Amino acid sequence: MKKLLIVIISCFVIVSIGAKTSTTRSSKADISRNLQIFNAIYKELQTQYVDTIDADATMQTAIRAMLSTIDPYTEYYPADNQDEITAISAGQYAGIGSVIMKRDKDVIIHRPQWDTPSRRAGVRHGDVILAVDDWAVPADADVSEVSKRLRGQAGTHVRVDVRRPYVKDSLLSFDIVRGAIKVDPMPWYGMLDDSVGYIRLTTFNESSAEAVKNAVVSLKARPELKGIILDLRDNGGGLLESAVQIAGNFVDKGTEIVRTKYSDSTNVKIYRTPKKPIDTKIPLAVLINDGTASSAEIVSGSLQDLDRAVVIGQRSYGKGLVQNTRPIPYDGLFKVTVARYYIPSGRLIQAIDYSHRDENGRVTRIPDSLTNVFHTRLGREVRDGGGITPDVKVGVPDGNRLLYNIVGDFWSFDFANRYASLHDSASVGDPTGFEITDTIFEEFKKFIDPDRFKYDRLCESGIKYLRDAAESEGYMNDSVAAEFSRLEAMLKHDLNHDLDHNRKAIIDILDSEIADRYFSEAELTRRVVSKGDAEVDSARAILSDPARYKSILHLK
Repeated sequence: MKKLLIVIISCFVIVSIGAKTSTTRSSKADISRNLQIFNAIYKELQTQYVDTIDADATMQTAIRAMLSTIDPYTEYYPADNQDEITAISAGQYAGIGSVIMKRDKDVIIHRPQWDTPSRRAGVRHGDVILAVDDWAVPADADVSEVSKRLRGQAGTHVRVDVRRPYVKDSLLSFDIVRGAIKVDPMPWYGMLDDSVGYIRLTTFNESSAEAVKNAVVSLKARPELKGIILDLRDNGGGLLESAVQIAGNFVDKGTEIVRTKYSDSTNVKIYRTPKKPIDTKIPLAVLINDGTASSAEIVSGSLQDLDRAVVIGQRSYGKGLVQNTRPIPYDGLFKVTVARYYIPSGRLIQAIDYSHRDENGRVTRIPDSLTNVFHTRLGREVRDGGGITPDVKVGVPDGNRLLYNIVGDFWSFDFANRYASLHDSASVGDPTGFEITDTIFEEFKKFIDPDRFKYDRLCESGIKYLRDAAESEGYMNDSVAAEFSRLEAMLKHDLNHDLDHNRKAIIDILDSEIADRYFSEAELTRRVVSKGDAEVDSARAILSDPARYKSILHLK
């Protein structure tokens, strides 16, 4: 009954408040009337409803339901659940330093971060968390509840009991001293060869701008440096001010990088580079993909608009909304979308208009046909409404259901955990020397249980579709049925064949998973770019060819 009550309240909030979403604001009278209705209903429930109502849980659900009708970035953080937002902005938090996730009914260690209390204590990928101190993790435990218990003040102790797969003594207990976990925004920077420098930035927090500045200064000290690659792939963004400062390393002081426009169209804030740049001439390439968002799009998009860098990769995510954090009574925090941002050409790169939904309440990306043309400083055409489109597109390898299931159903994750249980660090060797051998690949094939490995077999499903269509439309006879049977026999799927056919892609997946068990973020980054990376290789080729670089940017 309590769940029913929560649904009723949630629906009320959606209808009474969410229905008011439009291009104009609700009047004070509308707001007052709906709040009075809501308060009256809640009061009646508290006094008249047959069961006891959990006020906190009910209101939390109602708030989440209301905010779900707005956009995914507007969120409420109660006083006891603000670690996440603090960690994003400040770049640090106190805890054991592990990424955890829900898997079926278990909460597992997805990744113990390098050089953190959890990793130093011996926690591994795949460990199933059974208890935190004296609290036994229930089957229906929420990840946030487990995370809250793992975090705490630096220097305090926490006992974590786990079950470890693929080892004989699977029940283990760790006494971990919590520490201050710093989120390093830059796993690695350095020279890729004799002339091209490389900087990998994973987030925009309070230390990102200083980290990039120091990296650029260090690379500039190399007299052989002829170009820099700024890798923003899978960088989800962060602090807007950090983005402005980072772009300011490469353009003149006082250059406009972004402007934000608020609900009142006359309220516009312009962000300009605050300091003298480090270098406005050195060739620059920025790498992006569909995981590049927010502040990372401000950097890549503004440098593209200013014809200051060649942007390489795949189209970015398309997040052009700005959030601000507001205090809420009882020590709560409210992160609310307050503005849209526009990069120097004047374009908005937001890909989804959350104020317009279809009849089912769903939102969709703005179609390319409805985007508008803008121009860079030197006259190149660029478009709004769908992220940053790279100047040089580098495609990603085609995927399929088999590869999706290898990752999504944890086959590669589990195999890497088993591999790590059988091989110590000494046997793996140097980060650049480790590779997936034929033996490892064959072991993976044997690791997969054909009875449990499920994936869409397109040939078989296609034949079934044609057979059903022929039957339905009256074309099925003995000779047609015989041909279908012959075709089915010829195209019958064989798991070993399918694994061998996807060998290269599977090796890349296994390589990444296994290496993550043994090497630091810096070592992993260096390893990826040194082993062959399509976007990095494209950037190096362009930066090594001044004529091509100038041609792309229309430079004289």
